[in-house]
Amino acid sequence: MDQLPAALERAGNEQSWAVADAISRVLKNSEELHSWRRRLLSACMKGLVAVYSSSKDESKQEVERSMLLRLEELLYVVEEVDPDDWCSLVKTGLKYRYRDETFLKVLNVAIQLLYKKESSLSQ
Repeated sequence: MDQLPAALERAGNEQSWAVADAISRVLKNSEELHSWRRRLLSACMKGLVAVYSSSKDESKQEVERSMLLRLEELLYVVEEVDPDDWCSLVKTGLKYRYRDETFLKVLNVAIQLLYKKESSLSQ
C-alpha cells in the first residue's frame, strides 16, 4: 500500500488507480482515509506533471482527462495540497495545456477550493 502512490505517478497506470480506489473503499470509515487521499492527490498531481512534460503534443488526452477528473474529485474531499506539487502542476499545466478546456476547468475549480479564506494556500 505504501508503494502504490509512487506507482500512480506514472501516466496511464489505470490498474494501479483501480487498486487505489479499492483501498479507498476499504478505508472508507477509517482514520487513515484522509491521509490516504492526500497521498493520492499528490500522486495525481505528480502524474499529471509527468504526462504534460513527456507528452507536449496532447497525445494522451484520455489519460489526462481521467487524471484531471480524479484530481478534481480528490480536491473536493481533501481541500489542501502540498505547495510544491501545486506550483509544479500549475506551472507545467499552463506551459503545455493553456488551451485545454478540461485542464482550465479543473484549474479554476482548484483555485476556488484552495484559495478560499480558510485554505492552507491562501495564507
